[in-house]
Amino acid sequence: MDTNTALWFMLTPAGGLHAFSQSEPTPEQTCLQSLLTGDRALDLSDWTRASPLAAQLHSEALAKGWIQSLGRPMQGPDANLDDFLQHVIAALSGERRAVLASGEGFCLGRAGIEQDEADALSAAAADFGDFSTRQARRGWDGAATGFVSFHRDAEFLLPSVSFMPFWVDGTGYWLILGGEPLVNNPALVELFWGLKVAGTRFQR
Repeated sequence: MDTNTALWFMLTPAGGLHAFSQSEPTPEQTCLQSLLTGDRALDLSDWTRASPLAAQLHSEALAKGWIQSLGRPMQGPDANLDDFLQHVIAALSGERRAVLASGEGFCLGRAGIEQDEADALSAAAADFGDFSTRQARRGWDGAATGFVSFHRDAEFLLPSVSFMPFWVDGTGYWLILGGEPLVNNPALVELFWGLKVAGTRFQR
């Protein structure tokens, strides 16, 4: 790639899932996360200033589909997080029913779901997180950091609800989606970006 060409870089949904999938990110994941530290997309020089590893990672990240190149800088979320949160998470659910929960089980945002159900789903997510942690200590990592879906039909064709854990700056979150999960969606990157910019706002 000609690095003299004016290009800006942004995470893809797949790159966001990779970058924010661990409570203690690797140097590679931290480098990818640094793309979401400002109010707009970064070019290679700005990205390298934010994370020196970017100079050697960007070609591999492009090849793996973790990032995409842009002809102009994309602007980050400029709305108040409370204002745009419900719209962003709704776009990630085939039924437009979604909840964002803290790792401790508190509902931080909801769309298409009543508060009582959102609270119950948030608590269930935290319970599942505790279960996963216990299983990891026993030597089974299969559910320790992965996604989980529940089905009402024996064909297992379409989940009724899915739980997706992720971490932003050491803070754990759960994305809870009704129906088909639509996580291959730029809205997922918007969600990560909004939480990243908000910093420690929801830490308890």
